[in-house]
Amino acid sequence: MIDHNKVVEALRRIPDPGSQSDIISGKRVTDLKVEGENVFFSLHTGGLDDKQKGQLNFKCQEEILSDYPEANVHIHMKAGGAGQGTRSVLPQVKNIIAVASGKGGVGKSTVSANLALGLAKLGYKTGLIDADLYGPSMPTMLGLKGVKPKIYEHYGKPVIEPVEKFGISIMSIGFVIEPEQAVVLRGPRLSGVLKQFIGDVRWPELDFMIVDLPPGTGDIHLSLVQSVPITGAVMVTTPQKVAIDDAIKAGNMFRIENINVPILGVVENMSWFTPAELPDNKYYLFGKGGGKKLAQAFNTVLLGQLPLIQSIQESGDTGKPAVMNEDEIADLYLEVTRKLVRQTILRNEMLDPTRQVDVQ
Repeated sequence: MIDHNKVVEALRRIPDPGSQSDIISGKRVTDLKVEGENVFFSLHTGGLDDKQKGQLNFKCQEEILSDYPEANVHIHMKAGGAGQGTRSVLPQVKNIIAVASGKGGVGKSTVSANLALGLAKLGYKTGLIDADLYGPSMPTMLGLKGVKPKIYEHYGKPVIEPVEKFGISIMSIGFVIEPEQAVVLRGPRLSGVLKQFIGDVRWPELDFMIVDLPPGTGDIHLSLVQSVPITGAVMVTTPQKVAIDDAIKAGNMFRIENINVPILGVVENMSWFTPAELPDNKYYLFGKGGGKKLAQAFNTVLLGQLPLIQSIQESGDTGKPAVMNEDEIADLYLEVTRKLVRQTILRNEMLDPTRQVDVQ
């Protein structure tokens, strides 16, 4: 007699062509039932080419027949994801968080790196996409300059293995170009690179994927919301009015009706300056209250305020972001990270899953 659970375990041995998970975890198998020696199920093939579909069909037959040679396996191939609300793109990633800013120089990439590492420090499986294609910072910030990702064949298609560091999976255009090389790409090529980072990188199962976006709005932002459903966005700003004004414009892109990505919170960076020799002094170089005003404008929360201090800059330059230390600054980043987790949980409880956007 064929055991339903053992059929599931047989299918669990099959790697998903689109990720580092298996086809059960990747939700490619639905409607599985066993009747005598007959095994029936639907196999969802979203994001796969014809060759991959054929290979996956054969592997399913092979694994089940290796356990039950007498089985008659009936596979119904279905295009797309496995039903309503299931993603065919990155189904193994639970939450995709975009980190954005209105202008450059506000510390957005520093916040992105520390959020990703903070999530890992709190026990979450985390990935990081450096989507700031014109100014990739992650190879420097994470001590990965000169590192090249591995490329290998998976179901007859070349795929990229993300780089691992500090317990997180990372992909950046900085891994595939020389450090001094200028990135000169028009819109369609930019979109193509981002889509490769999403579809051609074999991401593992993740609780969070942090996407470090370029400042402002543009082709990369639109390509991202078209390529994957974004769980929510985090806006990074400094306190002064010019930064807030630009951040409002950038944040409003996520609030456009047919994009409709929730803004989970605001991080105010460079809130004050504290010199190492005067640790109790705070100098508000860029004014006060800007982050709170931005949070109020978006009807969201202020996730935290982060100081402008030398140790944060040194940590990024030496490849070990501040959250990896054991000090007060690391605690500040961890508190911001905890608030982001709480905001994500609330968002998932109160709102429907975000859908990929059809931007005209």
